[in-house]
Amino acid sequence: MARTAEVVRETKETQIRVWVDLDGTGAAQVTTGVGFFDHMLDSFARHAGIDLKVETKGDLHIDMHHTVEDTGIVLGQAVAKALDGLKGIRRFGHAYIPMDETLTRCAIDLSNRPYLIWKVAFVRPKVGEMDTELFKEFHHAFAMNVGACVHLETLYGDNSHHIAESGFKALARALRTAVEPDPKTLGQAPSTKGVL
Repeated sequence: MARTAEVVRETKETQIRVWVDLDGTGAAQVTTGVGFFDHMLDSFARHAGIDLKVETKGDLHIDMHHTVEDTGIVLGQAVAKALDGLKGIRRFGHAYIPMDETLTRCAIDLSNRPYLIWKVAFVRPKVGEMDTELFKEFHHAFAMNVGACVHLETLYGDNSHHIAESGFKALARALRTAVEPDPKTLGQAPSTKGVL
């Protein structure tokens, strides 16, 4: 059964279309109007092993906030839809990602109990033209809408580009494990409750 989904969201601030294939090869087509964010989403798809198409048109004449946050919302919704009730998956995943002087870890639980622990500090207010405070906004929006408990922490690092990128890669690698089919679940939700 194909684990694919498409979600479209249109507001006065953004128009977004996201398509995902959880069993893809990491191919991505991303256009958000924010160059560094495109780079992060491309890296996310590659390391999550999902095929991803993102088309975002946002009110960039104001700032990047709505574009980044709303893309996180729709991406989370698309992954959740593709997971079809969280049945038959590993559910948990974690990853440590080193990037030169930086080390970041992420642990994820696809529990339908969304939460974000964010222990990431940036040494600069921007990476390229993108405000570094927007990285938390993306991860929060994604976690809330995919229904995941996400703990993301940069253990150490000095370069803001490396800190941001290692965070996206850590989330992607943790998600890659969590969404993998687990034959031991026999197609059921991996929970003592019977549902997630």
